[in-house]
Amino acid sequence: VTIIEFSDYQCPYCGRHFQQTYPQLKKDYIDTGKVKLVYRDFPLGFHEQAQKAAESAECVRDAAKDNKDEAYWKMHDKLFQNQETLSIENEKKWAKELGYNIDSCLDSGKFASEVQKDLNDGASYGIQGTPGFFINGKELSGAQPYSVFKQMIDAELA
Repeated sequence: VTIIEFSDYQCPYCGRHFQQTYPQLKKDYIDTGKVKLVYRDFPLGFHEQAQKAAESAECVRDAAKDNKDEAYWKMHDKLFQNQETLSIENEKKWAKELGYNIDSCLDSGKFASEVQKDLNDGASYGIQGTPGFFINGKELSGAQPYSVFKQMIDAELA
């Protein structure tokens, strides 16, 4: 089962999903290999820090010599854990805490078009707000409780 998540690092509903639902999904489905999660960026225009936050995660993946996805997810988690203090300065600092220097990458906007591509793709699939999910192509909108995900995932696994 594949879950495609369109999310915004500054969105409070995305933060709620990260805090309340994602840990259980990760434990029960992702870590067990039953579900593959694909995270796509959907920085909403009125969230001033969301675009650069998304770019910072891409910069960390790029800076990692190996285990690029693991590095990316560590930054993803760090961004959501510090959602109230997102800033370019803090994102550079957090990346350094993880062992990566993303200063020139983030300053150059190297991944701005990649983040925008995710946004455009999401819009073309009908995503209007965040978080938005597709579970094996079936849309699920909003920060739904774990039980809703479980029901849909189990139906797909059956």
